[in-house]
Amino acid sequence: MSNRSLADIDRQHLIHPVSSFRGHQAHGPQILASGDGMWLTDIDGKRVLDAFAGLWCVNVGYGQQSIVDVAAEQMRKLPYATGYFHFGSEPAILLAEKLVSLSPEGLDHVYFTLGGSDAVDSVIRYITHYYNAIGKPEKKQFIALEWGYHGSSSTGAGLTALGNFHRGFDLPRPWQHHIASPYPYRHPEGHDDAAVIAHTVSALEAKVAELGADTVAAFCCEPIQGSGGVIVPPRGWLKAIREACDRLGILLMVDEVITGFGRTGPMFACDAEDVSPDFMTLAKGLTSGYSPMGAVLMADHVFQAIADSAPEALPVGHGFTYSGHPVSAAVALEVIRLYEDGLLENGVRTGVCFARHLERIREHPLVGDTRGRGLLGAIELVTDKQTKAGFAADLDVPGKLSKLTWENGVIVRCFSNSVIGFAPALCCTEEEMDQIFARVEQSLDQLLEMPDIRAALK
Repeated sequence: MSNRSLADIDRQHLIHPVSSFRGHQAHGPQILASGDGMWLTDIDGKRVLDAFAGLWCVNVGYGQQSIVDVAAEQMRKLPYATGYFHFGSEPAILLAEKLVSLSPEGLDHVYFTLGGSDAVDSVIRYITHYYNAIGKPEKKQFIALEWGYHGSSSTGAGLTALGNFHRGFDLPRPWQHHIASPYPYRHPEGHDDAAVIAHTVSALEAKVAELGADTVAAFCCEPIQGSGGVIVPPRGWLKAIREACDRLGILLMVDEVITGFGRTGPMFACDAEDVSPDFMTLAKGLTSGYSPMGAVLMADHVFQAIADSAPEALPVGHGFTYSGHPVSAAVALEVIRLYEDGLLENGVRTGVCFARHLERIREHPLVGDTRGRGLLGAIELVTDKQTKAGFAADLDVPGKLSKLTWENGVIVRCFSNSVIGFAPALCCTEEEMDQIFARVEQSLDQLLEMPDIRAALK
């Protein structure tokens, strides 16, 4: 079909995630047709560099034939197997074993989901069940971070702390609370790592005291806050949080949906600080976006408490039709093989080039801050480098930048707070990284030449 016909059908029938219904009808879709490595081609033949890996997820790059072959073979052999009624399949069993072997010590049990949002929902349900099981039913309060993102499902979206996910949905729930983000660039103490860490620990302790230690169930966080603008806490922050949760007697859920599978360098961001949470959520890079799948990794002490809380004949009433889907599990096993067969190492090498570009572009007149870890990073734009003042919403900097970067042949994430997010695939070469930043810098130069943007600068 022609681009125009598809666009008309899209406008009439397809609801797009996290979009203005009327705004999308006015804008219309940019219809993608194919992908290869770091590159995407739209239906009109325009070829662009994808510096955001789809939606933080295509970590191995597009067009990996071995993944296609594995999926096709599993579809021929066994396209579906339920996990209900004690049934199982070889790919799901082997994937659970593989994830346990890769994850921090103590995370011995795996529940499979369709993605990150329902992984977070599953954790909330399991934590609720856990405290009921150990005779502490009053522990129902959950604490998360401002600027955090934990999905857009009915309960997880309340732990998310971004306005678009609350407005009109009656969120957050009364049992969902937030403390200040460890946002070094906008922290009162500046980039004083010890002060940023101490501030979060103090805020968590204060919130637990305010709510009552006997009522707080868990603290939930991302090692790096993705959709809030790629906010990178200081090294040592996550370990300090783990220690604080232990002192306070609350569980820790670490959301590695974005940061998992080499995105920040190691297989998991927790590895960098030798942190073992009580729950870890995974998705995105688990299958590299080639098929839907997420996972909850559960600590053994939680599993044992739930297991011992009821007779063997009484089921734990939580389950999804597609939990442990054999095709997705087979895909995930092949994706992990690719990570271990050189992609993680390539990501670390290219990450050095990425960091060098982020540091260099900090000198641009529009740039207030750059930050990153591994192949996850951001550029924050400001009107005044001294005061760090942002752009007025009516200037629509994200909309302007999205248009410019697309026209210049690169896909990045342009957040509403004038932050440009990057998450290139681990297969990215240094030459492709050079091209990404050349195109982004060209877009920033063009943005700077717009009269309304130039007038806003101090």
